[in-house]
Amino acid sequence: MADSDGALDANRERTTASANDSADSESGTALDADGLVVGYPGADEPVVNGETLAVPAGEVTALVGPNGSGKSTLLKGLANRLEPDAGRVLLDGRRVESFGSKELARAVGRLSQENTAPDTITVEALVERGRYPHRGFFESQADGDEQAVDDAIAMAGIDHLRDREVGELSGGQKQLAWIAMALAQDTDVLLLDEPTTFLDPRHQLEVMDVVGTLRDESETTVVLVLHDISQAARYADHVVALRDGAVYARGDPDSVVTAGVLADVFGIDADVLETDHGPQVVPLGPADEAASGGDESR
Repeated sequence: MADSDGALDANRERTTASANDSADSESGTALDADGLVVGYPGADEPVVNGETLAVPAGEVTALVGPNGSGKSTLLKGLANRLEPDAGRVLLDGRRVESFGSKELARAVGRLSQENTAPDTITVEALVERGRYPHRGFFESQADGDEQAVDDAIAMAGIDHLRDREVGELSGGQKQLAWIAMALAQDTDVLLLDEPTTFLDPRHQLEVMDVVGTLRDESETTVVLVLHDISQAARYADHVVALRDGAVYARGDPDSVVTAGVLADVFGIDADVLETDHGPQVVPLGPADEAASGGDESR
């Protein structure tokens, strides 16, 4: 165990130094977590314990790791959905807890793993809910709402579903509708928690194509939790691999999606193939010493 911990510490020092060098060359960060300690009420130990993370502005950052590694917990900490036990999160240099709820919702959009809406609401009406943070107390519709909704529906590729009721949609169609609602918030930062989980391959690609469009055609900062490592390598500018609530490796996809990291973090032996779409992972089997698992919701 001591050897494993030593390797973890050495790798974290190496990747942190690389991240700091990269940060120095970047124009800035959108979100900064400093010494962040985050857990759940009643738990004996925090899930994320003392992590530091700089999220580059205007780029896509993917959080990957096995079940229970702290990906979703870290995302909730960044979104101010979980109050940290220690440390801080800065949004454009300002502590996130200093924002009012609507003010924060105008700056950060978030799509969680579990979303609910009345089955009888139409897709257009659901997407319109994303405009709530931009409205005054007595306003039913603010300037720019209609255009923002139209743009979000178009980007999500669901104009043909605009008048359909949510209860009539497939799981993949619902997810695209929820993503359109988050897009309609028109925020500088978008946080997506496992947006492709439980979707068929076509709808996974449609969701990730939205992420690719944001990366290529906007200045939106995207942070998303993914289980598919090859998707992370293809669509993300930066990949952060977590293990047991700690950042094990961080950097560009080529430096993080390696056979060594996959063995240490995911507990698998794998071949990593270089392709025109980034590193592609071919799992071969469990590694001799599998990385520890845990609660899937974390």
